[in-house]
Amino acid sequence: MADQGQATTQQAGFGIEGLDDILAGGLERDRVYLLEGAPGTGKTTAAMSFLLEGARLGEPALYVTLSETEDELRATARSHGWSLDGVDIFELVPPESLLDEQQQQSLLYSSDLELGETTRLIFESVEAKRPRRVVIDSLSEIRLLAQSSLRYRRQVLALKHYFAKHGATVILLDDQTTDVNDKTVHSVAHGVIELQELAPEYGAERRRVRVIKYRGRRFRGGYHDFTIKTGGLEVYPRIVASEHRSSFLRTPVSSGVTELDALLGGGIERGSSALILGPAGTGKSLFAIAFAVAAVRRGEKAALFIFDEELGLLYDRMLGLGFDLRAMQAGGDLIIEQIDAAELSPGEFASRVRACVGEQKIQTVMIDSLNGYQAAMPQEQFLVLHIHELLQYLNRQGASTFLTVAQHGLVGEMKAPIDVTYLADTVILLRYFEALGNVRRAVSVIKKRSGEHEKTIREFNIGDSGLTLGEPLVQFQGVLRGVPNFVGRGSGLLGEPSA
Repeated sequence: MADQGQATTQQAGFGIEGLDDILAGGLERDRVYLLEGAPGTGKTTAAMSFLLEGARLGEPALYVTLSETEDELRATARSHGWSLDGVDIFELVPPESLLDEQQQQSLLYSSDLELGETTRLIFESVEAKRPRRVVIDSLSEIRLLAQSSLRYRRQVLALKHYFAKHGATVILLDDQTTDVNDKTVHSVAHGVIELQELAPEYGAERRRVRVIKYRGRRFRGGYHDFTIKTGGLEVYPRIVASEHRSSFLRTPVSSGVTELDALLGGGIERGSSALILGPAGTGKSLFAIAFAVAAVRRGEKAALFIFDEELGLLYDRMLGLGFDLRAMQAGGDLIIEQIDAAELSPGEFASRVRACVGEQKIQTVMIDSLNGYQAAMPQEQFLVLHIHELLQYLNRQGASTFLTVAQHGLVGEMKAPIDVTYLADTVILLRYFEALGNVRRAVSVIKKRSGEHEKTIREFNIGDSGLTLGEPLVQFQGVLRGVPNFVGRGSGLLGEPSA
């Protein structure tokens, strides 16, 4: 990536932190750029932000509109809490003579007159205002007036050369309402930014941005999620884990439960990820929360991102187990966020997690559950890549991450909706099993990359005192299948006398 500090001073930024980050600081000055997207994707909002950032820096800014009225533009600005003071708006409308049929010349096509008149009026407004930043909205009108690809290309080239002489950074907006396959401006523009809107079958619309082209500059490629909120665009650059590294001691992290730490060979290593698998109701959330609470009690900070459970129910349920999450949250050491999978894009979620770890120095992160995270993905086949980059980022920041996945079924053979066991450093498996006429719970560590761990299976209980683990179940076979065979003398089960 380019030197961000140097690039920011030499370039024209949008004033949108995430977008400027994707562009390695902003737009190179005195060039022509294309910002394209279907109606409603946020082009006007992004363009206004670009001009307002220039006005903030004392640069003359000009908005040339061929499609919207000045009143409409000012209303859009007010909806974001903006004032367009410092931004000149030139509302370009056809001259009255072109609207009067009796005054139109019959020897020339009216489109020829309109195109020449439109270009002349744009040039006159630039000569009068001498702007450093210009937005022309939109190219669709010019394309329609040109009527042919050759005349359209020549017109765009004329605009490019004119602005190059006047030292202005220009953004051309294209709403793609005429010919989406016409790439004329792509070859002429110094850079091309595309905004897209996706409509999932359920939930809010999803928006994403991609830099298609930027001559002579390394930029952050691919799609990046963004939202339109009061105050403008919020862009969430895609996490590239390789760009983030930090040094820390990989010490064991305790769960606060002695037997669980023993099962894990001393605990979970700091800067690693743990996946907790099991059917519904086995206590996956409790296992993860136990680590978060232990971190808070050590004087560290933790964050819980809850997809599935209503927070009021979670507070009451954990309070009954001895964990006062409300008090920890009020003290500032525990952050709890309810995530609505239908309203939140994966990029925005990753940005929230990243902000917690980077800005608030969170050292323990819980995501409950990946089933809910999967529901937030408009294209599930890329979920594993999202998780991979997020886990790598968290690991390199020294954060211990706990993920839960609910498997389908209750006993016997089970399947997970997504297989991420190979990504996690530690895999903890929870199971129901039947013994002595009761349904019981068992836990085992299936995988741990760092260090040794017990190969045993332990029964556990959930009660008023929280999480309790028993001794290894050495008298049974087939516990993980759900219906074990008793092969010993004493059961060794919790609450049962041993022989």
